[in-house]
Amino acid sequence: MSFDPRTPRAQQHDAHRARQRRDRALAIGLSVLVVVGLVGFGSYLVLEKSEASEQKRAAPATDDKAPSAEQKKPADGSIEGLRTWDAAKLTRNHVGGTVAYPMKPPVGGDHNPIWMNCDGEVYTKALPDVNAVHSLEHGSVWVTYTDQASDADVAKLAERVGRTPYSLMSPYEGQSGTIMLTAWGKQVTVDGADDPRVDRFFSEFVQGPQTPEPGAACTGGLGAQ
Repeated sequence: MSFDPRTPRAQQHDAHRARQRRDRALAIGLSVLVVVGLVGFGSYLVLEKSEASEQKRAAPATDDKAPSAEQKKPADGSIEGLRTWDAAKLTRNHVGGTVAYPMKPPVGGDHNPIWMNCDGEVYTKALPDVNAVHSLEHGSVWVTYTDQASDADVAKLAERVGRTPYSLMSPYEGQSGTIMLTAWGKQVTVDGADDPRVDRFFSEFVQGPQTPEPGAACTGGLGAQ
């Protein structure tokens, strides 16, 4: 055993200082580990957030407010607000008397054997639904309006109908919109005569693919009373 020339007090002092150095070194080491861990965790969070942002940008947009099946944009057009009914559920029997249609104006269903003349006809009085529906079956577009429509809009729409075979126009009280366009199984409410949906609707549905009897007559039926 080696001889230590230091006094017991000096030995205790030196041992105490050695423990302090060890404790300080241990504390510094732990601090470094904590800092490294925090830096690594922060980098992980940044990376995760960046990857999530990239995935969100890359993901296709979804519409959380998708309309009901009846109001979806159909494959045969891109007309905003267009409503479509299942053609298979629109009966086409010829009947006498009135028919209780579930919508106004009606978009199809049983109807009178005689159609309304629809060769660009502008009517100033309301039409019998049962005759107008027969015109829809022949591929016509029916423009209807309430007394809330402006005179300018009525005049512009009348001019458009007047130069378009397989179309007709009439006032219609009780409909939900001021100006509405109807074809067999198709209907849209527009804001006015200059609404671009007017041209789209005519282009899509005058003798369009929805027509049950394409090419059927639009003259020789019921005219203005």
